[in-house]
Amino acid sequence: MAVVTWTIAPEPVDSPAAAALWRAYYTEISDRWYLLHEGRRTDPAELEREIAARTGAELTPPTGQLLLARHDGSPAGTAGVRLLDAERAELTRVFLREETRGRGGAALLVTAAEDAARALGARQMILDTRGDLVEARALYTRLGYTETAPHNDDPYAEHWFGKSLV
Repeated sequence: MAVVTWTIAPEPVDSPAAAALWRAYYTEISDRWYLLHEGRRTDPAELEREIAARTGAELTPPTGQLLLARHDGSPAGTAGVRLLDAERAELTRVFLREETRGRGGAALLVTAAEDAARALGARQMILDTRGDLVEARALYTRLGYTETAPHNDDPYAEHWFGKSLV
């Protein structure tokens, strides 16, 4: 039996692998929202505008980091961290390609993101997610995150979580 390996390492947000995963992530979460609320997929022109507008510049050193997970050497997912202030970092863009889900990669990505946040000086990780992203909410709860009061006014945020990193 072959051993399947995960590796997680920092990645420039504009690398081809990161860009492809950002497109896959944004397409999936956008399509899920539109299918749930409007019974349709994302308009292609809107998708292109939003992908271009959200460059991920906040996920670059010295105040942020994008992590890329590889499953048996192939780009499989991402997690981003950005400092919000001297104490708090935000977890964002947690994503795994569908064909790699259920193999432990999400927990590895979040743990690596927590380590990256600590290296940036954060003492707490916060995040937001939507109600329909039940898999994400289950993951965060399993990893010790607890629901908190809202920490932003993002129109798509419906659940807010936090975790101490100390």
